[in-house]
Amino acid sequence: MNKKDQQIIDLAITFAKDRMSGLHSSHGWDHAERVIRTAEKIAATEKDADLFIVRVSAILHDIARIDEVDSTGSDCHAEKGSRVAYNFLTANGLEEERADRIRLCILSHRYRNDHVPDSIEAKTLYDADKLDSIGAVGIGRAFLFSGEVGACLHNSDMDVNLTRAYSKEDTAYREYMIKMRFIRDKMLTSEGRRLAEERHRYMAQFFDRLQDEVKGVL
Repeated sequence: MNKKDQQIIDLAITFAKDRMSGLHSSHGWDHAERVIRTAEKIAATEKDADLFIVRVSAILHDIARIDEVDSTGSDCHAEKGSRVAYNFLTANGLEEERADRIRLCILSHRYRNDHVPDSIEAKTLYDADKLDSIGAVGIGRAFLFSGEVGACLHNSDMDVNLTRAYSKEDTAYREYMIKMRFIRDKMLTSEGRRLAEERHRYMAQFFDRLQDEVKGVL
């Protein structure tokens, strides 16, 4: 990697850390660090993936998450973050073509999104971000988030279709029912699918066990 690209990466890390400093733990900088590592791991298995594009996209993918949180979900962090990232990168000397490739990766990384990842770099970021939402880490993050919005530990009798995000109904189990259990089947890379399989199995066993314990079966 050349000196200019490394400078962009260093600047992006500083910028992202600053933008994400006000976030709760479930979406903090440690989440971004895990996504970066996983994205690099996936990219290493894809011969056509541009590691610089992947790395910078992963660093910046949640820089507008604070705006979505403040709007209780009405602002899309992927859409706003993609614009903020493009402006930041071009202002710091990155070529418009590469900045736009990063913009498109960030735009399409969100699970609840109409924008479909179409480049291998975008698919890599998408899978890396989704993998951090399942398995042991995903379970931990789901409970962190439910605590942040004041939700109860568990409500096995709820109809998820009648619950609201960012509310006291937004339990970890709700997140599992509406999102986490479907992620394995939405992976876009071979390595992503491989990594998702074991994480999904562990997660499904955990939430089945949670249901049984709460109901007094175990």
